[in-house]
Amino acid sequence: MKIVHISDLHLTGSSFVPEWGERVLNILNNIEPEILIVTGDLTDWGYEYEYESVKEYFSKIKVKNRIVVLGNHDSKNEGYIIFEEIFKTRYPYYEDGRVAILGIDSSEPDIDDGHIGRENYAIIREKLSAKNKIKILALHHHLIPIPGTGRERHIPVDAGDVLRLCVELGINFVFSGHKHQPWIWKLENTYFITAGTATTRRLKGRSYPSFNVLDITEDRASLKEINVSEESSKEILTI
Repeated sequence: MKIVHISDLHLTGSSFVPEWGERVLNILNNIEPEILIVTGDLTDWGYEYEYESVKEYFSKIKVKNRIVVLGNHDSKNEGYIIFEEIFKTRYPYYEDGRVAILGIDSSEPDIDDGHIGRENYAIIREKLSAKNKIKILALHHHLIPIPGTGRERHIPVDAGDVLRLCVELGINFVFSGHKHQPWIWKLENTYFITAGTATTRRLKGRSYPSFNVLDITEDRASLKEINVSEESSKEILTI
């Protein structure tokens, strides 16, 4: 099973690189993943005309199962309402015989900071309590600070409680974006995987546009980072 994790496309922003956007589409469609996880910031300002571009772009991705969550940019200007019209829910869920994946909206309208909320802890417990499946939680905001990204300001205000919940439930992977900087932390038995920006010039230092591919087999899981600008890949995690 192949799961692609992509984030921070900013499809309508001035930093968006159309060539990289097309390259991402080509790579994705060649990979043919079973599941696509997108951890937010599809737009720059959440305007309706931006979401029209999002719809057009996503129509070109040939993948059946999608988990798409809101980013802080997508929630601006009541963009969260248009997001729900297009993607039907801010809390998408996918489950089959091998995996259970829950998307959570960690954004707040017109605020860059993150917040999950106690009212959503029960949803996480309900959906990600299975003992015999690989469990993935997807949200826009990172729960642990990311090196090389400056002063930390946007971690969800209730990150500590959510981290404890991840450990208690034995969640295998937490996917996030927001910082445009790829990174992996391991806390207890949970891997916290932050993806970079896939299609924009909003890059840290000398980093490059990228996204991740999680490959799950019967006896192992491996994570590859795809360098969009060079169309190359490297394995960054094996379990």
